[in-house]
Amino acid sequence: MLNESIHSIEKLNKEDYFLEFGKPCSKIGKIEEGVLRGFVYDQDGNEVTTHFYQEGDMVVGSFLPNTKMNMSIQAMMDCRISIANYAEVMSWVNKDPQITEIITREFQKLNHQLQSRLVSLLNLTSLEKYKRFLEDYPGLLNRIPHYYIANYLGITPTQLSRARKQFSQQM
Repeated sequence: MLNESIHSIEKLNKEDYFLEFGKPCSKIGKIEEGVLRGFVYDQDGNEVTTHFYQEGDMVVGSFLPNTKMNMSIQAMMDCRISIANYAEVMSWVNKDPQITEIITREFQKLNHQLQSRLVSLLNLTSLEKYKRFLEDYPGLLNRIPHYYIANYLGITPTQLSRARKQFSQQM
């Protein structure tokens, strides 16, 4: 069984980075309290939100330990995260069934969220994107600024406002 002593608690203040672009992905975490966002920069230097992480989510910036980050993960509020050395955790996969199950389940969840976002960006209306966001990130809507949600959905804040109004009228 994985030794509990490899875990520690890291506190992040709002806007602190958990992992940063270009640096090695050396740690893995599970959010105990707070919300983080993953983002990249587009060709014009604008931030593009790619992912949100909230309580209970695994936070990792790459599927492979110690590879350079191609994104950044930043706290959107004060956070408390249980962290461990990513390479050490991965060394336990296939040796400890409990760790294998946890990592597999969390990677499947991340993969689903990323695929859902890709389909959403390419194929859905603003209203459909908003509905998918609510499904993929329950409980997150009133915890973060709406301009981050609009950015994540690939729409303007005005389009998000319209989608929210349409959604509320359908309820």
